[in-house]
Amino acid sequence: MTTTVPTAGPTPTPTPTPTPATAPVSGAGSTTVTTGPVAAAVPGGGPGGFDRLLEAVVGERAAAVRNVPATLACFTDHFPRHPVLPGVLLLESMAALARTAAGPGTWRLAAVRGVRFKHFVGPGDQVHLTVEVTAHGPHRTECRATARAGGRVVATARVLALVSDETTREGTA
Repeated sequence: MTTTVPTAGPTPTPTPTPTPATAPVSGAGSTTVTTGPVAAAVPGGGPGGFDRLLEAVVGERAAAVRNVPATLACFTDHFPRHPVLPGVLLLESMAALARTAAGPGTWRLAAVRGVRFKHFVGPGDQVHLTVEVTAHGPHRTECRATARAGGRVVATARVLALVSDETTREGTA
């Protein structure tokens, strides 16, 4: 896989990116298992996503790691004397991983149910995210998610419901 990076000259220079190890998987709905560090462009990476994809089985499960640096802007206000990662950012990391587990296409978060925040996540923590697909179809996918830091569960989501962007939104058809 190559990525084209614009340069000062008239022609772009191709830059190779690491390719994850993949292997075919048998079973209904699953196509590829991705294992190992994927340090290049991670779907969902960024402030609300995750940093490294550890495993992805389309239509079944996914695992990733999110590092929480002390330099996040949210730590100055949330809370100054005891900085805590906002729960919505942790939930967005779970949703980004659920989109990865749902497979190709454009998925958007439609509903979240049964979210529990059990412990604080602070600067310097490394959060291990896991998502298990509980229902998978061409237009709707539901997942169960867990976030662990320091060897303990810090957050869970009983249902993360994703819908395909091709799905007609209610009231627009």
